[in-house]
Amino acid sequence: MNPDENSNEPRLSSLSHGGGCGCKIAPGLLSQILKGTSALPIPPELMVGIETSDDAAVYRLNDEQALLATTDFFMPIVDDPHDFGRIAATNAISDVYAMGGWPIMALAIVGMPINVLSPTTIGRILEGGASVCRAAGIPIAGGHSIDSVEPIYGLVVMGLAHPSRIKRNADARPGDVLVLGKPLGVGVLSAALKKGALDAAGYEQMMATTTKLNTPGPELAALAGVHALTDVTGFGLAGHVLELARGARCDVEIDWSAVPLLSGVRELATQGFITGASARNWSGYGAEVVLQSTFAAEDKALLSDPQTSGGLLVSCSPSSVDEVLAAFRRHGFEHASKIGSVTAASAKPILAMH
Repeated sequence: MNPDENSNEPRLSSLSHGGGCGCKIAPGLLSQILKGTSALPIPPELMVGIETSDDAAVYRLNDEQALLATTDFFMPIVDDPHDFGRIAATNAISDVYAMGGWPIMALAIVGMPINVLSPTTIGRILEGGASVCRAAGIPIAGGHSIDSVEPIYGLVVMGLAHPSRIKRNADARPGDVLVLGKPLGVGVLSAALKKGALDAAGYEQMMATTTKLNTPGPELAALAGVHALTDVTGFGLAGHVLELARGARCDVEIDWSAVPLLSGVRELATQGFITGASARNWSGYGAEVVLQSTFAAEDKALLSDPQTSGGLLVSCSPSSVDEVLAAFRRHGFEHASKIGSVTAASAKPILAMH
């Protein structure tokens, strides 16, 4: 969990102003920044671009193959260099799985304060990322590095899928059921870790979920009853559900009691271990979320809690729920749960919590 005891280097997390997917630009500000960019020329082969804030770009190569391309990188969420590399790589590869594709290769993105961190530490970060790529069966075929003020690591990831099996985040249908693949609470655990309040069991739990590759993606995409697919990351469950709702022009209802949570995170949230990104997320989209008057403050924080390397979110027909859950179970996702449903839109897409 900590740097080498014989090293004079600072803790990795102390070098970053925000860790993991909590580094993301707040959704409201990001929308302002991206205004106008959709006016750029779009070739007919581009199946998925930036229009619905999807997980990866998709370019049709031919009738049998589409190329998926994505990139993700961030500052340290943990202090162990190897673990940081593992988390960052798992998170980046997830975007290909979330479109229903198979990753084929990666490029490394490396920004390091070389006057602060040793070559050994930086090498351990890169080896952590490489170990995940080996597990995913892909090479790191190149990359780019710079000397930066804060440590940054991530990947560009490319993948392939059949054009007919691409699953966007915008194709949910009224009547669909939502299934979430991983429990929530990574941001809460990271906040506790940064303040020295996370025990060894909590750290082990955090590593287990953030380094678990979302390998069910292609199998889920092959199911006829699966209509939309995405992953839950830096904008929290509410943010990514709202992206799905806006894209499909539907409303979504979530049964909060059915949403899986990592062990102990609700108690930690009650104690105040909440990331700043959670509040920024809520300020960006809270007006689109309808909460019951009894909805607790700690649950609201978990609803917007940024998930680093979070789980897949599936929108599928009711008749396909058992198949979807079975696919998750085959890949070792024992916490996958049915959490809500998609309904016809009201005046504008909203998320209703029950």
